[in-house]
Amino acid sequence: MSVVRLSEPSAAPVPLLVDSPHSGLELPADFETAASLESLRTTWDAFVDEIWGDAPTLGATLIAATFPRAYVDVNRREDDIDESLLGEPWPTPLTPTDYTRRGMGLIRREALPGIAMYTRKLSVAEVQGRIARYYRPYRAAVAERLSTLRSVHAQVFYIDAHSMKSRGNAMNVDAGALRPDVVVSDRHGTTADARHTEFVAEQFRSQGFSVQVNDPYQGGDLVRSFGAPASGVHAIQVELNRALYMDEAGFTRSADFPRAQAACASVLRALGEYARALT
Repeated sequence: MSVVRLSEPSAAPVPLLVDSPHSGLELPADFETAASLESLRTTWDAFVDEIWGDAPTLGATLIAATFPRAYVDVNRREDDIDESLLGEPWPTPLTPTDYTRRGMGLIRREALPGIAMYTRKLSVAEVQGRIARYYRPYRAAVAERLSTLRSVHAQVFYIDAHSMKSRGNAMNVDAGALRPDVVVSDRHGTTADARHTEFVAEQFRSQGFSVQVNDPYQGGDLVRSFGAPASGVHAIQVELNRALYMDEAGFTRSADFPRAQAACASVLRALGEYARALT
């Protein structure tokens, strides 16, 4: 299977990359999980690549993963590994984060609270294989495209696109809380100029959506790794509330799907024009 789906701009290019790292659901042959497909789907950013699918027609590049985050999460650091999942010691030091402690590290421990991903220990070779065959190629695709854009433009924008449950669960920092329509994040101004982050937030607000910045999400490892505002690369994470466009229980598009899709296209159109004005 192809690890990355890359869609080139079909209109006049703008310095803008959109990626959807968690919208894949093609299960690798060696993914021997104990979790049901239904529980795996709750970890899936269903249809996010489609929601942002107008990106190429607006001059942006769109990158999407084909494999599930439940297999290996490209939005985590390589060493963000839960040692309790391993049947043998990892050969180098690990630095598990709070995500791993909550069961959502590079390799997930749980699909949902109390629903284990595995009933056996994983070998080091298995995990290293996932990193080599899926994680690194995806990351390399993002890095290559950002480098190409930056070689041409003084300022480049990277939208890391995700979805969020409408209410946090026990694995989340906001367990039980209802969430806004959109969360826009830049790790508190460290991965993008805060003015640009606010521009993106305001584009969603202008369309009637409730928007929070850096709350409850501050931005994951993709924006941390690639955001370099001092060097002209502005990485902004966007989380869309799933209730905006889908039936969360049935994993199907709702009647509001076209509105969410049009809203994201509008944001990209405005951001493309904004980016052009800066270069």
